[in-house]
Amino acid sequence: MTETIEQTKIDLVTVAQKLHTRGWLTGTSGNLSAVFERDPLLLAITPSGADKGELSPTQILSIDEHCQNIKGSHGKPSDESPLHVAIVKARDAGAVIHTHSVWSTLLSDVHENGIEIEGFEMLKGLYGVTTHEYKEWIPIIENAQDMSSLAETMEETLAKNPEAHAVLLRRHGLYTWGRTLREAKRHVEIVEFLFEVLGRKRSWS
Repeated sequence: MTETIEQTKIDLVTVAQKLHTRGWLTGTSGNLSAVFERDPLLLAITPSGADKGELSPTQILSIDEHCQNIKGSHGKPSDESPLHVAIVKARDAGAVIHTHSVWSTLLSDVHENGIEIEGFEMLKGLYGVTTHEYKEWIPIIENAQDMSSLAETMEETLAKNPEAHAVLLRRHGLYTWGRTLREAKRHVEIVEFLFEVLGRKRSWS
């Protein structure tokens, strides 16, 4: 298990740095997690307040399903850890990524309940999607500082939208997930691309 944990930490740092260079994890924004054990549920997760462009594997923490550090892990887990746990449980996800891009923030502010995306070839990059004619609905939920309450809202939203590949927090950012960290990263890239397309299209109309 130790080797798995260490490799997971390295992989999280690699993905965080790549997303940072894309401008989706600027400053200390965003957080990433990956499951390294299912029973009991254990996650590797980025610490609170860390610059994602300067992360090191030693900064990555290990938490349980109650968002508490497990033995040997020191530091403050991301404040949004409850959202990661909620998504992992609701979607049986292997990894969760939360980004703060310009386009996701803008679109979450101008759309009311969610964003509908249809007809774009890039949709086929989402798990289970085989045609550009697919219609993706990305719900928007109101942001809150009470993470326990927000996690409950996330759980309810995912239950109501079983086909969704992502969720937006109003004026905050994007949550995506995947069966693996690689898939979660791909989903970030796909959704962020589509958000930019919609945003630019909106600005030209």
